[in-house]
Amino acid sequence: MRSPFHSPGSPRRTHVPHTLDAAAVRTWCALALDALGRAREEIDAINVYPVPDGDTGTNLYLTVESAARAVDAVFDGHATTGPASRPTLPDAVRAMAHGALIGARGNSGTILAQLLRGMAEVLAEDTGDVEGMDDTGGGTDDTEAAGGPHADEPHAGRPHEAGGEAVAAEGSAAGQGAGPHEARLMPPAGTRTGHPAAHDAEQLRRALRRAVESAYEGVARPVEGTILTVAAAAADAAAGARGDSAAVARAADEAARSALAMTPGQLDVLGRAGVVDSGGLGLVEVIGALARALSGEAAPWGSRGTRAWTRPAAPYRQHAEHTPPHAEAPHEARHEAPREAPAHGPVPCPTAAPGSTAPAFEVIYLLDADDTAIPRLRTRLDALGDSLVVVGGDGLWNVHVHVDDAGAAVEAGIDAGRPHRIRITHFAGSGGTAAAAGEPAAARTREPAQRAVVAVVPGEGLATLCTDAGATVVAARPGEPPASGELVDAIRRANAREVVLLPNDPELQHAAAAAAEQARAAGVRVALIPTRAAVQGIAALAVHEPARRFDEDVVAMTSAAGATRYAELAVAERQAWTMAGVCQAGDVLGLIDGDVAVIGSDLAVTAATVLDRMLAAGGEMVTLVLGADVPDAVADRLERHVRGVHLAVDTVVYRGGQQAPPLLIGIE
Repeated sequence: MRSPFHSPGSPRRTHVPHTLDAAAVRTWCALALDALGRAREEIDAINVYPVPDGDTGTNLYLTVESAARAVDAVFDGHATTGPASRPTLPDAVRAMAHGALIGARGNSGTILAQLLRGMAEVLAEDTGDVEGMDDTGGGTDDTEAAGGPHADEPHAGRPHEAGGEAVAAEGSAAGQGAGPHEARLMPPAGTRTGHPAAHDAEQLRRALRRAVESAYEGVARPVEGTILTVAAAAADAAAGARGDSAAVARAADEAARSALAMTPGQLDVLGRAGVVDSGGLGLVEVIGALARALSGEAAPWGSRGTRAWTRPAAPYRQHAEHTPPHAEAPHEARHEAPREAPAHGPVPCPTAAPGSTAPAFEVIYLLDADDTAIPRLRTRLDALGDSLVVVGGDGLWNVHVHVDDAGAAVEAGIDAGRPHRIRITHFAGSGGTAAAAGEPAAARTREPAQRAVVAVVPGEGLATLCTDAGATVVAARPGEPPASGELVDAIRRANAREVVLLPNDPELQHAAAAAAEQARAAGVRVALIPTRAAVQGIAALAVHEPARRFDEDVVAMTSAAGATRYAELAVAERQAWTMAGVCQAGDVLGLIDGDVAVIGSDLAVTAATVLDRMLAAGGEMVTLVLGADVPDAVADRLERHVRGVHLAVDTVVYRGGQQAPPLLIGIE
């Protein structure tokens, strides 16, 4: 996955049009990540609702980053089974939805994850055999398919009209008593569903509609003028669009942009600030990426790397004195009670009384729980605070809420099931900045240090080793590599003017680059050393000298890391082709610089063979990092082997404690 941050003057890229398949989903995720990377700072800057903590763009980026990584993993998994193996559309959309769910951050990120899950529910259905169907059908003529809805005609079901007042419209999520699930699901008159292109278009219409339904189901108290409003407008426009899936996506994109421009008139806090909804702006980027993925159109980024969003006629920033009037509730459809079903549109945002305070904490966690436990959980959490979003299903949920009593919110999750990956953030005072809960107050107020090192390491043993050496540590959990947001948090915790970042994993290079870019935007000088293994990070940390000039220190650490060749021992999970031949499940694999070089049956014997091959090219010191389940006898045996076969080579052993891989090797 490429870094979403590009230097000025990046060339415009074009893309091949896609049918609605797994490749289109992968392209969509990549384009959405790219677009959010470009727009992240702007979205963060206009984040005033529900809490002005300036992180909506970052949260949306991290959510899509997790989704994109999951889709890439599906493609990579198929690639190992054979060159002709490709994932199906259900494979890709399920991975996208799951990745977004487990990686969702913040209020808008959690809602976006549910929107993607709703789309996946439809797109993962059995698509049936569309090959060989009547090619004479397919909806409309070429002009209609290429153009979508006419710009001078109102979109069917658009929930907003002039003046910012929400009106009842067919299928409108903001209509009088008409829920988002009640919009028409049938294609426009004259469209035949027998043609593959028409089938794709109808699937996308239904997917966008289901996305809105599921998002409303997950939000306890929907509010007018937010990401939900933008999503509903997009789905309504898609329901009335003619043509192929690209035309449907373009119609959704156009309607989303128009709805976004109306949000300052629907939400008082946006009108006062003169901005559009930040979550809605992020969704516009995501929907625009979908339209480009399906149409093959190039993103309209200028020579200076500006975002892919074209401002509508109404400015996205408005002066407070020219703010449109607030949208009124159409009648009984607006209410303050938690919603049990998505049978109503969003309610107006309540205006905070002067002197009132918002909840002190944001609580987010994944929850393993039976679906029957969720209604009671929603009721308990709704009584504790606001901005409640509970999304997911099939036993895995993502919970987000703003509360004063963070402990009570976690306890509610414990009563419902097993909460994990718990994240509690304190909204620090009226300034709207957030600090990680549990971070000492002194850490947020003390004078920044001149320099710090941030290192990603697996295992408690290595974490302790690096911490003792003065580094700020980010834990690498098995199967859950840290996202760029976690790296940014670590850079902030380091509280230094200059930071050296050691990702220690080739899979983290792009996440680390994104984190470094974000930290630089906040005024921190960051140097990213592209370490590919923990042993390279240890070597770099060993020569770190804060008293040196920053550039000199970075050069010395980079040189030490580059002079350290690395290997690891792993256990094969299944039969596969490797550079060393065919391995079977349970075989011990010796990987040198990331490639399988040795296949064996015994950990110590295979490790000795790896050491011999690496030391044949020279070396003065061997570093062994033992996994949690590896006995000390393995290290003793390897030390004796090195001492007996390779003269004048020292061996250093660390108890890393990582679950996988069982053994890490470094040669300096």
